[in-house]
Amino acid sequence: MDYAPKADSNGFTVAVHRIAAIWALFGGAALVVVVSVNMISVIGSVFGSPFPGDFELTEMGIAISAFAFLPFCQVIGSNVTADIFTASASARTIALLTFLSAVIAFLFSCILLWRMFYGMVDLKQYDYTTAILQIPQWLAYVPILISLALLALAALATLLDEAETMRAGDDHV
Repeated sequence: MDYAPKADSNGFTVAVHRIAAIWALFGGAALVVVVSVNMISVIGSVFGSPFPGDFELTEMGIAISAFAFLPFCQVIGSNVTADIFTASASARTIALLTFLSAVIAFLFSCILLWRMFYGMVDLKQYDYTTAILQIPQWLAYVPILISLALLALAALATLLDEAETMRAGDDHV
């Protein structure tokens, strides 16, 4: 799998690719923190003092991590595909299918961004916090919303790249 943008990609696509890669590293770091907290909690529980609120941090950290990986998966084309059906398809056909999936990803990310923003506003307005650590729950939504905005940009970049592939008429496998 090639993690670099296509050689003929425009500046927008290259920038989105780089930002998505850096954001995915942030998601990986959040995941390492979650694993560390759980490891400390398990070791601490052996000695009678588990990490308080570990499940709250795990819940927020895993959500943040999962969303942080989505833009990178989009730009490198690692979302769910059914390659068995397109194995003998032309580059143009694959570009069309990828284009359609990018349109769906763009629309889906925009809808999620819109609705989750209002979910965050409600959590902040009603001052919801976690039970043990009293962390405001809306704070977890900030990186998730950034991830969804990056996913929309990544889908747009994919959409533009595949439109160019279809327009170029490159019809070989």
